Amino acid sequence: MDRFGTLLSFAVFTGLVAFLTWRLTRGKGTSDSSTGYFLAGRALTGGYIAGSLMLTNLSTEQLVGLNGAAFKDGICVMAWEVVAALSLVLMALWFLPRYLRSGIATVPQLLESRFDGTTRLITTLIFVIAYAAILLPMILYTGATGLIGVLDMAALTGIEDPDALLWLTTWLIGLLGSVYAIFGGLRSVAVSDTLNGFGLLVGGVMITIYGLSHIGDGDVFGALATVREAHPDKFNSIGGPDQSVPFGTLFTGVLLLNLFYWTTNQQIIQRTFAASSLAESQRGVLLAGFLKVVAPVILVLPGILAFHLFAEDGIKPDQAYGRLVAEVLPQPLVGFFAAVLVGAILSSFNSALQSTATLFSLGVFQHFAHTEDQARTIRTGKICGGVVAVAAMCTAPLLAGQESIFGYLQKLNGIYFIPIFAVVLVGLTARRVPAIAAKIVLVGGPVLIGVGYFGFDDGSGPFGLHEFHFLGAVFATLVALMLGFGAAAPQASAWKHVHTGEVDLTPWRFARPVAVTLCVLVLLLYVGFADFGVL
Repeated sequence: MDRFGTLLSFAVFTGLVAFLTWRLTRGKGTSDSSTGYFLAGRALTGGYIAGSLMLTNLSTEQLVGLNGAAFKDGICVMAWEVVAALSLVLMALWFLPRYLRSGIATVPQLLESRFDGTTRLITTLIFVIAYAAILLPMILYTGATGLIGVLDMAALTGIEDPDALLWLTTWLIGLLGSVYAIFGGLRSVAVSDTLNGFGLLVGGVMITIYGLSHIGDGDVFGALATVREAHPDKFNSIGGPDQSVPFGTLFTGVLLLNLFYWTTNQQIIQRTFAASSLAESQRGVLLAGFLKVVAPVILVLPGILAFHLFAEDGIKPDQAYGRLVAEVLPQPLVGFFAAVLVGAILSSFNSALQSTATLFSLGVFQHFAHTEDQARTIRTGKICGGVVAVAAMCTAPLLAGQESIFGYLQKLNGIYFIPIFAVVLVGLTARRVPAIAAKIVLVGGPVLIGVGYFGFDDGSGPFGLHEFHFLGAVFATLVALMLGFGAAAPQASAWKHVHTGEVDLTPWRFARPVAVTLCVLVLLLYVGFADFGVL
């Protein structure tokens, strides 16, 4: 009966999201044009943008990985969530008006208007390769392993072979995500993200509340006080030099990775390009900023609760969240939470897949085909999405057995995050830097970072620097290189940022007050939990 109830609650919630997504996107013209398919007809409102931003970001990597980091280091790892709010403020006030002025569907499109077509092609290929070879297989693998544990797929399916079970679960997730991304377009992705996002917030908060209730015998607030008194070191927002997020890295690599992720990463920001106006996009982005400030309640606190409960059992940090869920969640809710978890996995997968198809169709196919045929472009995007999805589903299970897979992923992300962000930032601020500078940075930057990571790391970090400080140093070097080109060999005329007129650029009148409030909240959160004695 428990197994039947688990499957029933899983099927009901998953089916409800699918039905509501179909109902809310039916007749919206999401596949009639490239704007409709890739940008949801530029009709997304602030609520959908905020929900889609949040759930695209949230997946098993955060639920399992970040809570595992909190199990080990405490709330100082909240930097990955809370500092994101500052990045979203910059996105809303500075980057968004510039992006929407250009009427773009992809970041490489902006680089074409600023530099040239080859710069766009190089950037597009970097994004497509990174998403197809790194991001999508990683999402499927971590999602499948997480779902196998939460749903006890071996018992549900009767499949005892772990390899066969991994392949089955990977393909189940991949096929479901592909349906949303390939056949529904961005609007379907955004709507399903929002619905699943609501479920994830409810489910995540439930895990925290049930965990506290388990510790305090029903007294939630008393349990929180008990945990803080028992482990005061876990409630210090200032990371020490031996922890995963030392305080100084908040101003170098952590900040830069956050800035790229929330202001330049195509997978994340594509839905902000689909806003009906600048005001709607700013509402959505800033609402997402508030959600990031409270996200540690479901992405950090459960890891600390797991430490309080299970530290003496000798479990590994990445096992903490799954152990907590299994220990405190009532059996009738396991199916619902598994459905929520699948929603989070699907959101990250279908968003990355849809962005890959968008980048390839608009940045590679149109570049070589020299066509404006929208039906052909959309068809190419769907074919690309299908091919990449199948490749990712075939590749993901091969990641089994790898050690330190999350740390390895962070290194791979840094290789292309930093050069692209340097090119975008300099391109928007220094209007006479020539295209050759952007191309050198896009090609040479990843090589420089890769050499530092894998050729000059003696265990203390690349060239003796902490990994995040190294990324900060590389970023400064790349920016200086581009500015040096601009001074020595400036392009003939300054770039003029033309307003295409596709998006209403009237800003949200409350954008600045809300942004200031967000910044104050971040500061108060850090000061309230700060103990600089660890430095």
